[in-house]
Amino acid sequence: MLKSKKTIYLASDHCGFKLKNELIIFLTKLKYNCVDVGNTKHDPIDDYADYAILAASKVAKANSIGILICGSGIGMCIAANKVKGARAFNAASITLSRLAKAHNNTNILCLGAKNINSALAKRMIRVWLNTSFSNLKKHKRRVIKISKYEKNNTGNSK
Repeated sequence: MLKSKKTIYLASDHCGFKLKNELIIFLTKLKYNCVDVGNTKHDPIDDYADYAILAASKVAKANSIGILICGSGIGMCIAANKVKGARAFNAASITLSRLAKAHNNTNILCLGAKNINSALAKRMIRVWLNTSFSNLKKHKRRVIKISKYEKNNTGNSK
């Protein structure tokens, strides 16, 4: 019996709801433990920020990974990156999905359901999940700088 892989937290607003549900089936077949943090029903007036922040918080706390989906992927990405420990990117291509993990050690992949189809989303996710952080000195140095900034910045302007 295959044991389950790492937990993936998934979230979407109304625009990404259908794609998120397809991806949960896809990832479950790949033996990932999928946790749907919302929205769990299609609600045409929900707000992406609510789900992005919730999912990114869970990813950071659990040292896990996440996939967030809205119409463009941009709103989810912006909101997720407000959470300390989140390194989200808006997946626009297979190449960028690989580079986002290899160079930036991203832990959240954001998708735009209006911009990509299910097949491309799955290819980008596979590449991202199967790519390791390069651990090259320059890439480590850059990610550490971001983490140090997060640690020292309380977000207060006073």
